[in-house]
Amino acid sequence: MTTPDTAEPAFTVDELAARAGVTVRTVRFYSSRGLLPPPVLGPRRVGRYGEDHLARLALIEEMQRQGMTLAAIERHLRQLPAGLSPRELAVQRAVVASWAPQSEETVGRQELARRAGRPLTDEDVERLAAMGVLARAGSSPEEETFRVDVGLLRLGVELLDVPLSQETVLAARTVLIEHSRAAARELSELLRAAVADRGTQDVRSLSAHMHPLVVQALLTTFQRSLREELRQWLDGSGE
Repeated sequence: MTTPDTAEPAFTVDELAARAGVTVRTVRFYSSRGLLPPPVLGPRRVGRYGEDHLARLALIEEMQRQGMTLAAIERHLRQLPAGLSPRELAVQRAVVASWAPQSEETVGRQELARRAGRPLTDEDVERLAAMGVLARAGSSPEEETFRVDVGLLRLGVELLDVPLSQETVLAARTVLIEHSRAAARELSELLRAAVADRGTQDVRSLSAHMHPLVVQALLTTFQRSLREELRQWLDGSGE
């Protein structure tokens, strides 16, 4: 069962746990710590959960995989703007996943569909491969396997439903890669010059601390710039 961002919460706690790949006990524990918003009470006061709960659970689990403590996760979630949509939470998860030196995993077709949150057709798989979200790892009589960038998977699945041609999506990906590499190169040169006289251990420590901060800064700056560009475009189209 899937629900769009604007749909009414449709998951029971058991369905939510199954979709997220965690236990019901884990869901209840996160809820008790305030990491998940309370469910919407339906008939007979049965709690119902939505895509925002699922996206927040995925974000929490990703932060745990990166070794963040529960206290650090709580602080991070408190700093996020209120009312983030599932797509915005997925972006946050992608940022967190980028902190890791390697976010790629090899999974089978069934596990791929579970993580995607929906069945994937052969055409869907080909589009995700074209976007660089996954690559075929091999095939056996039992099951086909894929190398998946777990930080990009949910965003890639969202793009499957975007009413844009495959060519436009791939062109946009090329633009993002080229400009992000240019920004990374310039920032790297700037930081390298700033620590040129320091020891190797200090440089590594600074890099470890700066990586998530720089990624978050780039994300925030890009979001603001894109919002401004879209505002100017929409304002101009109404003239």
